[in-house]
Amino acid sequence: GKIARRRLSCTISTRNPRAQHNEAAPAQHEVAPIYESANVAVDHNQLVMETLKRVAGKHGLRCMLHEKPFAGVNGSGKHNNWSITTDNGVNLLEPGQTPNENIQFLLVLACIMKAVDTHADLLRQSASNVGNDHRLGGYEAPPAIISIFLGEQLEDVVAQLVETGKADNLKEGGVLRTGVSTLPDFVKDATDRNRTSPFAFTGNKFEFRAVGSAQSVAGPNTILNSMLAEEMTQMADAIEGGKSFEEVVKEFISEHKRIIFNGDGYSAEWEEEAKRRGLPNHKNTVDALKCLKDPKYIDMLDRQGVYTKVEIASRYEILLDNYIKTIQVEALTAVKMVKTQIYPAACDYLAKVSSEVVAAKEAGFPAAFLTDDATKLAGLLQDAKDKLTTLENNIAKAQASEEEIFEVATMWRDDVFGIMQSLRETVDTIEELVDDSYWPIPTYVDLLFGI
Repeated sequence: GKIARRRLSCTISTRNPRAQHNEAAPAQHEVAPIYESANVAVDHNQLVMETLKRVAGKHGLRCMLHEKPFAGVNGSGKHNNWSITTDNGVNLLEPGQTPNENIQFLLVLACIMKAVDTHADLLRQSASNVGNDHRLGGYEAPPAIISIFLGEQLEDVVAQLVETGKADNLKEGGVLRTGVSTLPDFVKDATDRNRTSPFAFTGNKFEFRAVGSAQSVAGPNTILNSMLAEEMTQMADAIEGGKSFEEVVKEFISEHKRIIFNGDGYSAEWEEEAKRRGLPNHKNTVDALKCLKDPKYIDMLDRQGVYTKVEIASRYEILLDNYIKTIQVEALTAVKMVKTQIYPAACDYLAKVSSEVVAAKEAGFPAAFLTDDATKLAGLLQDAKDKLTTLENNIAKAQASEEEIFEVATMWRDDVFGIMQSLRETVDTIEELVDDSYWPIPTYVDLLFGI
């Protein structure tokens, strides 16, 4: 019990960038810092974001911290590398050469499995905002379903513990054959790597990959530390109550093994499998925030001395209000851009194409292709006009609503955000048909490749 109750500290990676490389999207870069204590790392992370914005501005550029600024283009997130150390610097997530025999590591791993499974809703909520709603579940981002990736070696250790209560064997990493005669073969890391997992074990730490690029890492790490503290307290109580380390480890792992998934988190099959396992799948911020009204989570955070019940209620209201205001700003901006810039410009171009149709017919030239272009553009403009009218009406209804804040947030999500997305898709198609010289704002090509 005394071992389980030792003072622990959290470390996350945000200090002193050691590497920088281009990422998948145009003008997108990743910074890879080294670790430090969580409270200091949070401050440094904020300073990095502020510095990036200021330096970009001085050069006439804009640093995009938005999670998904462009549809169909890779978004951005933070890979929150999280580990737990004792007060004298021992990393409790260091498995050693024989993790199957490392009872301290297995004990902590069992607590983490129970914590992530039991508090999956709360962990998902910690990575929620409007921008991340666009990103999570995309082909390049982890899904909104919280699961743990352990790799083949640890998954095998867990399976042995569940089946027999002990792990006598350790699966080796093996050799990675390059297939190229001029290159050497490599020893394969038994922990492997899974970029599709939202919470992956990567050697001696866990990587929480669902955090949004514009977010402070304070919230996610507060939740990670709180839920682990809760489960370590429960484990200590069980051990002090007479159970052995081995009994408690097997119990925790057996009851929460459903949280482990080592496959493709991007696949539709995983969504169905997660549903069968009973894992939550909150695809938007409004749904994710419901957990802050759940007595299970409220009591846990209050019991751990992290947030009082009043503070949790306050955060619930503020986060919903932030969601509402963000959607409102985006929707009003979309309305103004379409009404005063995009629609008039596209109409001008339609007039030009229409005049060319008339001129071609008067000259006796075939004009079917021009007629098709004009007809297609006219249809899209009518569609945009109809959606714009619906969007304006839905914004007015949401603004006038006197329902409780959750119902109001739901209106903004379902009635405003949804039609706004549909309007954007129509406008994107119009952009592909209109001459660049008529288009009143930077095109996707300008924004993505103009630097």
